[in-house]
Amino acid sequence: MDHDHTANAHHAARPTCWTVVVPGPFFGGFTYHLEAGQTPPCPGARVRVPFGKSERVAVVIEAAEPDGQETRPIAAVLDPEPLLDDRTLACLRWAAAYYHHPLGEVVFAALPKALRGERELQVEALSLTESGRQALEDGAARGERQREALATLKDADDAVPATALAAAAVRRRLIEHGWAQIVSMTAPADWPSSSENDKTTAPALKNEQAVAVEAVAAGLARFGAWLLQGVTGSGKTEVYLALIEQVLESGRQVLVVVPEISLTPQLIQRFARRLDVVPAVLHSGLADGERLAAWRAVAAGKAQLVIGTRSAAFVPLPKAGLIVVDEEHDAALKQQEGFLYHARDVLVWRARQLDVPILLGSATPSLETLRHAWDGRYHHLHLTERATGAPMPNIHCLDIRAQPMEGGLSPALMRAIERHLLAGGQVMLYLNRRGYASSLVCHACGWVAGCPHCDAFLTWHRQAGRLRCHHCGFEQGVPADCPSCQAPLSVRGMGTEQLEDVLAARFPGFGIVRLDRDATAGKGVMAESLARVARGEARLVVGTQMLVKGHDFPGVSLVGVVNADQALFASDFRGPERFAQSLLQVAGRAGRAERPGEVLVQTHDPEHPVLRRLLSEDYEAVMAAELAEREQAELPPTRFAALVRADAPNGAAARAFLTRVADDLRERQGDELAVWGPVSAPLARRAGRYRFQLLLLARVRSVLHQALWQVDESVGSRRPGQGLRWSVDVDPIDLA
Repeated sequence: MDHDHTANAHHAARPTCWTVVVPGPFFGGFTYHLEAGQTPPCPGARVRVPFGKSERVAVVIEAAEPDGQETRPIAAVLDPEPLLDDRTLACLRWAAAYYHHPLGEVVFAALPKALRGERELQVEALSLTESGRQALEDGAARGERQREALATLKDADDAVPATALAAAAVRRRLIEHGWAQIVSMTAPADWPSSSENDKTTAPALKNEQAVAVEAVAAGLARFGAWLLQGVTGSGKTEVYLALIEQVLESGRQVLVVVPEISLTPQLIQRFARRLDVVPAVLHSGLADGERLAAWRAVAAGKAQLVIGTRSAAFVPLPKAGLIVVDEEHDAALKQQEGFLYHARDVLVWRARQLDVPILLGSATPSLETLRHAWDGRYHHLHLTERATGAPMPNIHCLDIRAQPMEGGLSPALMRAIERHLLAGGQVMLYLNRRGYASSLVCHACGWVAGCPHCDAFLTWHRQAGRLRCHHCGFEQGVPADCPSCQAPLSVRGMGTEQLEDVLAARFPGFGIVRLDRDATAGKGVMAESLARVARGEARLVVGTQMLVKGHDFPGVSLVGVVNADQALFASDFRGPERFAQSLLQVAGRAGRAERPGEVLVQTHDPEHPVLRRLLSEDYEAVMAAELAEREQAELPPTRFAALVRADAPNGAAARAFLTRVADDLRERQGDELAVWGPVSAPLARRAGRYRFQLLLLARVRSVLHQALWQVDESVGSRRPGQGLRWSVDVDPIDLA
């Protein structure tokens, strides 16, 4: 008995241990102990720990039982309170496991950049002493400012930041008299309670909008996944606003995630004016200080409405009431480098965890989401009519075979542009290729300007006077003539720059705006370009995929798709789905106001089955046919997929690595797992590295994940040597 008592006492005296994670390719956590006198950290707080020969900032995940192994001490506890609450930590742990990514990198990616280092959130503050309380009661404090400061301290639950209390001289007097003492506190996460804009009145909801609002509102107290499928211009945002208003009135928080930064300014202004709130905005374009302030206000429950891009999927939501994902089909919601998560899917998991509804909105839902709706896993809501009552535009094909083309535009499209411009309308032309020309070529010897680091051609950006690789970022000047034979060079293919030049020469005086990544790179340029279109100063709009991102162009009466074949004949099996989404999204920009809309699609294959279906049937019918083809080919969403990628300076090393992985999986997993490859990636060499990939398919999700854990365990490091790197992409949306 005495022996047991001694053992227990000895055990209790051992230092408390904690599991922490650091950013890096480490799948597990690391155990550290606290030394005597240190305040124990909270899970979700940052600490500084010795790591190798230096020190690193880490995040505490959980308390750990001492296991007899020697541990190193935590050097410092940086946060007295957790930055990430328990539910957010649980979500991050799930995401790291599901996407097979190192937990430390996942956790640090969820923090604003300003908190990934040692930035302190502690500020100097003052708290009231007992003698200060007495001085206030018996009148010993005679100065008006001193009495005001003491009253503020008395009313405060804890301490008050020094700079928010009174002038420095007044604070010094309070301390000298012993009426207040200096303490340290976490800087408060303040946020404005209301906007200074005049609140706008909500329009009367159309019947379908009202039905959708009523359906979701009936389930606001519990989890439910809702797909709001509405044609472009049907007023999905009004449905969002009506529901958000109800949630905000109940004192809870709403998270709205959009695919692109360019969409946030419009939403922020519209939401602020309608709801009389200041939305907290979270996206990568913010300065570190702005993002930190917004993130902390949300995490503290002070900011009720959050609008952000995919990284906002992991912000703590202590008062969660509703999650909205706008344009849920958009590929920008999937991270394509590093931690390869899909914000939409993470948020569905979070909504279930938080027991709140999630509303997924789109005119052209992804096949995965549609299948969930058809199977009854998601509630399916429809908005079939435009909010303005305007009819959907007619879509017509232009067969450009054997047609004389002028800068990529057929005579029929040129005539249509002229007709709409003269009638007072605006014209939008969609070409998903930026730059002036796809490449520079020499007709004399066949030389083509290629990237020295990638298996890709360099795009000519004429305005910048540069040749650029859109894959690795390499760029160089434009040669005056062919480097091989000194003959004159000519262009091949066209981009938005060239299209802008052609239209400006052919239709001078109408004003033109180009919307692509190059033209809108500067701060405020995008907003000004959209304002020029809204004011009617620019009657011609040329752009890439940026055009289909939910912008409202009420004056546009004609939309021209310059090169449909580029998407129709994509090598990825998702090509038909993406083409249908892009075409219907860009077509929906036409005819939203009083002018009837017209959409013209240039193609060399007007009989293509996907194109014919889009012209004769609705989107769901097209997707049903696409799903049937996927089922026949046993491709997602019929089967769950993961892509194992490997790249190395030596192509043989990358291929050999994936061959070993494939052979091992085939031997151990059997028929339950299909292993396709390894094959060269569509872009076989990028940034000087040779790329190969292995596609894994399984009808049961757990079989797929078991196979991936097997690979992790057998290989160990994601950097196994010879310059080799490998990664896992679960639920890939891009096989390139």
